[in-house]
Amino acid sequence: MLLRFTKMHGLGNDFLMLDLISQNLQIRDDRIRCLADRHLGIGFDQVLMVEPPQDPQMDFRFRIFNADGSEAEQCGNGARCFTRFVRDRGLTTKTELKLETIKGMVKCKLQKDGNITVNMGPPRLQPDCIPFSAPRTQITYNLQLADGLCADETDIEISAVSMGNPHAVLLVENVDTAPVKTLGPRLAAHGRFPQGVNVSFMEVVDRKNIRLRVYERGSGETRACGSGACAAVVTGRLQGLLEEEVNVQLPGGTLRIEWQGDDSPVLQTGPACRVYEGHLLI
Repeated sequence: MLLRFTKMHGLGNDFLMLDLISQNLQIRDDRIRCLADRHLGIGFDQVLMVEPPQDPQMDFRFRIFNADGSEAEQCGNGARCFTRFVRDRGLTTKTELKLETIKGMVKCKLQKDGNITVNMGPPRLQPDCIPFSAPRTQITYNLQLADGLCADETDIEISAVSMGNPHAVLLVENVDTAPVKTLGPRLAAHGRFPQGVNVSFMEVVDRKNIRLRVYERGSGETRACGSGACAAVVTGRLQGLLEEEVNVQLPGGTLRIEWQGDDSPVLQTGPACRVYEGHLLI
């Protein structure tokens, strides 16, 4: 059969979009890995699937699969692309959507300027909710690397937070020279994060601007990570470094993140772009 798909991106974080409402198909994880190959397949960071909701109060079910075939709980850039996609495909005429994910509801709103705001919900800081192995909730934690390959990296200070998916945030002086490609995968698979973790390297420019690079579990370093940007701003606010509204500069562009603190939801606003349409022979 021929499967129609759309390639999209949010600040360079790219996705294969599948409408599984008007098309009926299941794709195995090995097939996802083949399609994700940037030389032999289509190439993408994640597959985003549009499905009918299980909860009648929701508009759609939003499922996310990483390039290695593993299912992810949340994707901020993906939520914006999802919203644009269902509008472009005529699956809805709404400008505000409620999306059902495996970790709860995500609200999205199409703005008049074409950008999309995603209500990511309040951050979860309790270790059991991240999940992260720690006796109590702290703003920062010391994380030891068991292999000790680098003497200056055996004890790393991180912040840990869940934005629907787990994040570890490190403060660095310069993201351009941060060891994202070497330290990122080691932390992403650290034993104190039983489900793995996305690793953000944050450079604070001033109280309203940060620079960020993110190594995502199951996908590697991406050009942008919406939930990672939210996690970085939350941890920066908790450490007294940032204001309520922050511009997050990622390799693929800039997101605006807002968090008033405590149990307030984190809001992220940015673009969503369609690249091309195609068909897969399955």
